[in-house]
Amino acid sequence: MQAYFDRIDHRGGTEPTRETLAALVAAHVRHIPFENLDPLMGVPIVDLSAAALTAKLVARRRGGYCYEHNNLLAEVLTELGYHVERLAARVVWMSPEGVDGPPRPQTHQGLAVTIPGSPQHYLVDVGFGGQTPTAPIPMVPDAVQQTSHEPFRLREHGADLVLETLIGQRWRPLYIMGLQPRPLIDLQVGSWYVSTYPESNFVVGLTAALVTDDARWNLRGRNLAIHADGGTERVRFDDAAQVCAELTGRFGIDLSGLGDVEAKVATVLDT
Repeated sequence: MQAYFDRIDHRGGTEPTRETLAALVAAHVRHIPFENLDPLMGVPIVDLSAAALTAKLVARRRGGYCYEHNNLLAEVLTELGYHVERLAARVVWMSPEGVDGPPRPQTHQGLAVTIPGSPQHYLVDVGFGGQTPTAPIPMVPDAVQQTSHEPFRLREHGADLVLETLIGQRWRPLYIMGLQPRPLIDLQVGSWYVSTYPESNFVVGLTAALVTDDARWNLRGRNLAIHADGGTERVRFDDAAQVCAELTGRFGIDLSGLGDVEAKVATVLDT
């Protein structure tokens, strides 16, 4: 547990309160990057045990994607005394059809977290990449949660909830979250699928994301977008060497032991 706290630089309390939950979410997204280097390098992500996730995201100072981030945090929160349920979602972010399109597979994971002594559930998601919520979201339809970055809200969608974020003057849907708790085996299947399916974005492209106090850093291929103060700075890297330097520098990812990352990145710079 202390190794995790050191990894995210958490020096606050550990009592299972609303304040502790918010502090852990904020610290996690600022210190452990979102990245898909394992699937890109041909390594399936199936082992979602606490030991495996701690070894990768904490000890080896790597990042990961939703199944890794949220299962690691679920283990921490459970040990601290929170009640945690794992949920599955259908991603509609950046989809032209939004929530009204044909059903997409449930390839994203979030958490429903309850504080001891309180009936209130919070949606916690530290693994949605470039638009990861930076605070717990009350699971109350239409209640707007201001975060250190954008506002978020949940909206009813049949028996499910849609997570939305306000960008500019427009509410945009991120995903449709099912409310039935999922056993870990279901999430292992989802993780295996998105880390091995030949057309998966995680297999055919490079992505990394990290949050700072006032900005979002989103890398896709050779293109870095830094969203801050209502504006966006864009950087286009010339080659794979520059991209790898960004991964180790700005994102703080240890690339050792992964093989020839630079050669692989060179093949997907424009995806």
